[in-house]
Amino acid sequence: MLHWTRVTRVPMANLTISVDEELLKRARVRAAQLGTSVNAVLRDYMSSWVGGPDKRARALDSLLKRAARSRSARGGRRWTRDELHER
Repeated sequence: MLHWTRVTRVPMANLTISVDEELLKRARVRAAQLGTSVNAVLRDYMSSWVGGPDKRARALDSLLKRAARSRSARGGRRWTRDELHER
């Protein structure tokens, strides 16, 4: 069954999960403290979870492009493994 949200006008499906009652009570309190709902927290988490690998791939690509444009240089000095781990 789909329903429409008032804010986003995106069709939403209902999802039923089973959780410990005490956990749900604590989650509701925490969500209220943050001015949100358990439903919104779970929806946001699922959105980031399914978008996670794509987001990480874009971040890595951005990092590699910045590194390629960087003017920094390693310099001529090379250290041995022992020098690097010397304390």
